[in-house]
Amino acid sequence: MPSFDSNLLPLWIVQALCAAFLAANFLQTSLDKIFDWKGNLGWLTGHFSKTPVRGLVAPMLFTLMVMELASGVLNAVGLVLLVVSGGTRVALGGAALAGFTYLSLFAGQRLAKDYVGAAALVPYFLVSLVALLALRG
Repeated sequence: MPSFDSNLLPLWIVQALCAAFLAANFLQTSLDKIFDWKGNLGWLTGHFSKTPVRGLVAPMLFTLMVMELASGVLNAVGLVLLVVSGGTRVALGGAALAGFTYLSLFAGQRLAKDYVGAAALVPYFLVSLVALLALRG
């Protein structure tokens, strides 16, 4: 962590806040999928019932759960490393994976013609982009 009088402190704060936000978001959503698999699968089966991917909901949910869990863990570990050593590489990887995960969620919402749900993901996606810019070496 830079000293309080350093010009780098605001950048470090943005890096830490982005990593913390992405870690919290993805750890919560992935753990929800793990502990309420049936509930999530049931809801998503109905959500995608009129789409060409209606028979692929379970594998898509599993893939998304893995992507979310990996995004959350990478961002959490990245946050710890950022605080302890100032290293940004792990959080940068977490932010990149978060962007791809949000893009997958966005594509699914658009496919299901849930345009409001897709639009709601845009601010989250933008946080991952800010994180990528802030964490670059």
